[in-house]
Amino acid sequence: MLCCRAFKGIRITFEHIAFHKFILFFARLALILQLHLIINAMGFIKDFKEFAMRGNVMDMAVGVVIGGAFGKIVSSLVADVMMPLLSIVTGGANFTQWKFVLKQAVIQGETVVSPEVAINYGMFIQVVIDFIIIAFCIFLIIRAINKIMRKKPATPKTPAEDIVLLTEIRDLLKK
Repeated sequence: MLCCRAFKGIRITFEHIAFHKFILFFARLALILQLHLIINAMGFIKDFKEFAMRGNVMDMAVGVVIGGAFGKIVSSLVADVMMPLLSIVTGGANFTQWKFVLKQAVIQGETVVSPEVAINYGMFIQVVIDFIIIAFCIFLIIRAINKIMRKKPATPKTPAEDIVLLTEIRDLLKK
């Protein structure tokens, strides 16, 4: 029996790996069969193509990608710029490590018997600040778009002179 030591105290045999590959193969096969049934039964691809090719969906996809990148920028701004400044105001404490310990960790020698159980409210506050900044930026963007898209009341078009003249002639002929 061939085996390797992946981590301390965990032995993984090649039979385990082969069994897991076997299970993964059948799980993938079952998924493919289910997808095949769905596609044949409902015309899934046609419906999806119609849905995906609408302009709004493509715009939404671009927005999601840009939003993800923007979220990372804001998270970095909060974690790397705002939180250290807030930490100075609060006395130099590392804000993200603020927590309320419910149960201390049990350690014997260098081994952790049971990990610490804590409520990490400092991280929660940081995530709330991230959310507020992102929500405020989205609000500003939507407000700017609404100002741009706000339609001015349409002024009635005055018909051309020849149309007005022809209309007057028509009205005179009706009398």
